[in-house]
Amino acid sequence: MNNIKVLWVDDEIDLLKPHILFLENRNYQVTTAQSGTEALVEIQKETFDIVFLDENMPGLSGLETLAEIKEQQANLPVVMITKSEEEYIMEEAIGSKIADYLIKPVNPNQILLSLKKNLDHTRLVSQKTTSNYQQEFRKISMEMSTINDASGWAELYQKLVYWELELEDIADGSMFEILESQKLEANTQFCKFIEKNYESWFQGDEDTPIMSHTLFKEKIAPILDDNPTLLVVVDNLRYDQWKAFEPMLSNSYKKVDEELFYSILPTATQYARNAIFSGLMPSEMERLFPAYWLNDTDEGGKNLYEEDFLKAQLKRLGKDLNWSYHKISSLKQGKRLSESFKTHKNENLTVIVYNFVDMLSHAKTEMEVIKELASNDKSYRSLTKSWFKNSPLMEIIQQAAHLGFRLVITTDHGTINVKNPSKVIGDKNTSLNLRYKTGRSLSYEEKDVLAFKDPKAIKLPSINMSSSFIFAKSDLFFAYPNNYNHYVSYYRNSYQHGGVSLEEMIIPFSILNPK
Repeated sequence: MNNIKVLWVDDEIDLLKPHILFLENRNYQVTTAQSGTEALVEIQKETFDIVFLDENMPGLSGLETLAEIKEQQANLPVVMITKSEEEYIMEEAIGSKIADYLIKPVNPNQILLSLKKNLDHTRLVSQKTTSNYQQEFRKISMEMSTINDASGWAELYQKLVYWELELEDIADGSMFEILESQKLEANTQFCKFIEKNYESWFQGDEDTPIMSHTLFKEKIAPILDDNPTLLVVVDNLRYDQWKAFEPMLSNSYKKVDEELFYSILPTATQYARNAIFSGLMPSEMERLFPAYWLNDTDEGGKNLYEEDFLKAQLKRLGKDLNWSYHKISSLKQGKRLSESFKTHKNENLTVIVYNFVDMLSHAKTEMEVIKELASNDKSYRSLTKSWFKNSPLMEIIQQAAHLGFRLVITTDHGTINVKNPSKVIGDKNTSLNLRYKTGRSLSYEEKDVLAFKDPKAIKLPSINMSSSFIFAKSDLFFAYPNNYNHYVSYYRNSYQHGGVSLEEMIIPFSILNPK
C-alpha cells in the first residue's frame, strides 16, 4: 500500500480528473485545492509528502504560494507546473528551491516520474548502488589476490574508496559491513605485498612508485617554471577525506591531474613530511643535515626545519625561485595568512603546511566529544569536510584562484582507525608511537608486524647499532603489557599513523588550475 500524500493545486483542477484517477489507481492519496489560499489551509490541516503547484492562478500566484509554503515547511518538495516557459519564472521558482519544474500540458507518466524522482529517489539510488557494488565485489576480491605492483594497489584502493563513498548513505547497512570486511582483507593482502616489495624500492626496482622523497622532484618541480603555484600540504589527510571535500573547490578550480603516491615508512610526520621537503630519505637527512634531523628518542621538535630542507632541495634542483613557506597550526595563524595572502601574488611558489587534520586525529584520542563526533570513517570524513568548508584554508585557496595560482594539494601520510591491540615489549629507549617502534631488543608478535632488523636497508637511521624497526599491520596498534587493559580501552577506535595500511601509505596528490 502506497501511503504517499499528494496536494495538487490548480484553479482548473476539474480538468485534471484523469491524472488524479491515474495516481489514485496507483495508491497515491491525492488532495486537491483550487487556489493558493486553499492550499495553505490544507497544508496546515494535514501533512503532505509533495505538492504539485500551478504557477498561473488568480489571487495568490504560484510563486507567491510557493514562498508561503516554504516559509511554513521548508523541506516540503514542491513541483511547479506552468504554461509559461519564460526564463524569469523558471529562475524565480528554482531560486525558491522547487523540487521539479513541469511545462503544461503534462501527461500522467510525467507526473509519476516526478513523484518517483523526488520521493523514491533515495530508495532507487540505494537499490542501484547496492546492485552495482554486488557485481563489483567479486571483481575486487579476485583482483586483490593477483595484484603484484604498486600502481595496481593504488587503483584498487581508489575503487574501495569510491564504493565507500557511494555506499555511506544507503539504507542497507549490510552492504557497508561487506565493504568493511573487504577493506580489511585488502589491507591483509596489501601488508603482504609491502613486506615482499618495500625494501626493493630502495634498490632501483623498476616498479618503484613515486614516494615521499621523490614527489617534489618528480611531480612538483617540473611545473614551477610558469604559473605561480600554491602548494598545500594538509597533514594526515587520507584519500577518502580529500575526495569528500574536493567538490567544494569546483567553483574556483578545475582538476588537471590526480594520482596517488606512497608515503615512506614510518607513515609519521617527522619521517614522511621531512622527506617531501628535503627530497631525501631519513638516513640521508641524518647524514647530510645532522643539525636538522632528530631521531625518535631525541629531545625537541622533529619538524622544525622543513623550510631549510626545501631551500636545500630547490638549490639542488637548480630552481632559483621567489618563494615562501608557512606552517599553520591554529585558527589565528590561518586567518593571519588569509588576510595577508595578496602580498604573495608575485611568488613562483607559496607553500602552506596545514595541521588541522592531524590535530583532529589527536583530539579524537584525547577528547570524548571528538570521539563522539568522529566515531567512524564516515563521521571523520564529514568532520574534515565541515572544517575545510569553514576554514581560512578555503579562503586562501579562493584568493589563490582569483590571483591565478595553480593549486597543488597533497599530504604527508594518511591515518587508520585502530581496532586491535598487539603486545610489544621494549627498553626505556623504545619510541612511543602506537603504529611503529624503533629500539633495541624489541619483543613482539611476529604475525602482527612488518620488521626490519637493518634500518639502513630501507634508508632509516639507527638510534644505536642493534636498533630495529617494527610496523603494525592493518588496524593493529602496539600496547605494552603494563597497565594493558586501560591502555587498550583508551586507544582502541582512535586514529593513528606510522604503520602499514592502504589508508596510511597510499595518499592523494592533485594539481588544479584556476577557472
